[in-house]
Amino acid sequence: MMPELCMRSSGEDSASLVAERAEALGSGLLQQGCKPSTKQFIGVFAQNRPEWIISELACYTYSMVVVPLYDTLGPGAIRYIINTADISTVICDKPEKARVLLDHVERKETPGLSSIILMDPFEKELMERGRHCGVRIQTMQEVEDCGRESRHVPVPPRPEDLSIVCFTSGTTGNPKGAMLTHGNVVADFSGFLKVTESQWSPTCEDVHISYLPLAHMFERMVQSVVYCHGGRIGFFQGDIRLLSDDMKALRPTIFPVVPRLLNRMYDKIFSQADTSLKRWVLEFAARRKKAEVRNGIIRNDSLWDKLFFNKIQASLGGCVRMIVTGAAPASPTVLGFLRAALGCQVYEGYGQTECTAGCTFTTPGDWTSGHVGAPLPCNLIRLKDVEELNYFASKGEGEICVKGPNVFKGYLKDEEKTAEALDQEGWLHTGDIGKWLPNGTLKIIDRKKHIFKLAQGEYIAPEKIENIYIRSDPVAQIYVHGDSLQAFLVGIVVPDSEVMPGWAKKRGFDGTYAELCKNKELQQAIMEDMVRLGKESGLHSFEQVKAIYIHSDMFSVQNGLLTPTLKAKRPELRDYFKKQIEELYSSISI
Repeated sequence: MMPELCMRSSGEDSASLVAERAEALGSGLLQQGCKPSTKQFIGVFAQNRPEWIISELACYTYSMVVVPLYDTLGPGAIRYIINTADISTVICDKPEKARVLLDHVERKETPGLSSIILMDPFEKELMERGRHCGVRIQTMQEVEDCGRESRHVPVPPRPEDLSIVCFTSGTTGNPKGAMLTHGNVVADFSGFLKVTESQWSPTCEDVHISYLPLAHMFERMVQSVVYCHGGRIGFFQGDIRLLSDDMKALRPTIFPVVPRLLNRMYDKIFSQADTSLKRWVLEFAARRKKAEVRNGIIRNDSLWDKLFFNKIQASLGGCVRMIVTGAAPASPTVLGFLRAALGCQVYEGYGQTECTAGCTFTTPGDWTSGHVGAPLPCNLIRLKDVEELNYFASKGEGEICVKGPNVFKGYLKDEEKTAEALDQEGWLHTGDIGKWLPNGTLKIIDRKKHIFKLAQGEYIAPEKIENIYIRSDPVAQIYVHGDSLQAFLVGIVVPDSEVMPGWAKKRGFDGTYAELCKNKELQQAIMEDMVRLGKESGLHSFEQVKAIYIHSDMFSVQNGLLTPTLKAKRPELRDYFKKQIEELYSSISI
């Protein structure tokens, strides 16, 4: 377990220590030529740890703007962000990341980068390498010491000033830098606090475990709430596989999660019920607890807890009183079970970076599943007609649009993308299709464009993937399917009836076209060829299919699977292959 941010016996001592270090670091940055201005962007390239927060607060103390960098963006995106945001200084955690940044400088890809500040110790060789390419490399301690010798009076930001430029990974092309103000952040977490105040309010006794990336707004919003109420933050070791050990050591009271983690917890619980009798008893106990939840009773001291669920609660440290899930839709089955088993309040939210984090949230007392709650009090939500997909606001369906003080100011240096996202009246067009339920909650039912999230929150552009896979010789047509309740992609492949038999014969497979389409070993060989092409084209692991089904008949206009312009009709393909898709998901566990 990395040390908690609160490193003193009293909250006041720890807060003053963090404030002193932030002011020292900020003063050190100014001594090195940074400006106390919202036009000064500082890159932070690090995993969750206390120094991340100290770096962020150093920027805010002097009205500078934080620009998080993170590994999953890929080297090309990191280069793009540094250049787009005119970043001259990057604060990073490990020497390996400094080397990645120096690679760009040496290739003359990031000419503006002139300073790297490291949280961890580093070898003299790294400093020499930096000197050769004109980049000053220092420890964070050095910069703080410099700032202590030459203190600068804080220059606090105004609500309308930029706080962070959060680059979203997107699906195609370069990432987009969402510009969020301090007012945006305060509005969003104030809305969250107002919604939950009737049944939950943070205190100085609360402890939050930080493991979701600080480069994303979900984690940073939760932390903001905890800090503002004098609570404490503990940071995980850096390995998600050891998260359970970290939680037992820290015993957090607040636990933000993504649906994929909830799914793993659910699967692990039921995998331990390895006989039909054990499973029946577990399900019976869960039904009894669910009945209590429906009646508004949230507790962890019932007979069922003592007999069955206390061990599950202990695996999370035994003190969790609030779980918040977001980033992707949660399975109603999983959410319903865990609300009962964990004996704490479980909230689900929906939102985007562009509305700071959330725009809808579970209403306390409404412990039903299958929706993302009602609008937060800091924003309005309306549904807009999407005629091409037959969604109409008059029927309570349409594209979700958000307006309010939590909505971002646009994308950095990208007027075209900003105009696509924000209309002239200030409404953010999310691209998600929603449906109002009778109780006033919102359900996410589709995407306006053919883009979706996997369970861990990663965006997928299936057509981009299909355009790569179609280059595989034996493949004539391909439909890549993903589900926001699932962690991976699957595919429906129609082989080329002329090419595939010869391709198969070279690999030792004989038979007619119909016979070959049923050959499981050939199916695996085709998928391996597709994945090979995906790797060569730079697809991430989560963008690769993990299983395919071979279909012998072509998609066509006649069978309703293609439009007259021969484009795939994705909803029809999804429905047509529903059974095969379900079988593919059940055949693989990740």
